[in-house]
Amino acid sequence: MTTLEIRIGERDRTRQETLERIEAAERGESVGERHILNIERERDVARVLSEVNLELLRVISEHEPESMRETADIVDRDFKDVHGNLTELEALNLIEFEQDGRSKRPVVPYDDIQLDIDLSGDHENNRNHAVA
Repeated sequence: MTTLEIRIGERDRTRQETLERIEAAERGESVGERHILNIERERDVARVLSEVNLELLRVISEHEPESMRETADIVDRDFKDVHGNLTELEALNLIEFEQDGRSKRPVVPYDDIQLDIDLSGDHENNRNHAVA
């Protein structure tokens, strides 16, 4: 099972864990694969976890559509709107596109998504999102 962990405002924690994993790998230890999306601004979480985006993630995962157009047909929405949502999801590394001729096939490379929210308030001064 492949899990994406979404963290809110934990860039320093993610950076430290990455350094520790690199050091462990250099020592020959098995570190395994890990997928983390670090979102620094809480207001950006609403974009990622919007009802529309979650519906698209579920539809792509369940139905495995062959194209963006087929995805739009499944959710019964305008192609242009779905294209915009899928482009955003790709930019956030929540989906990938596989080129198939002229069509782009959306793929969700994760089986599930976990959300980790830092309640300490230390993250409020950070302004960017990063993927580790």
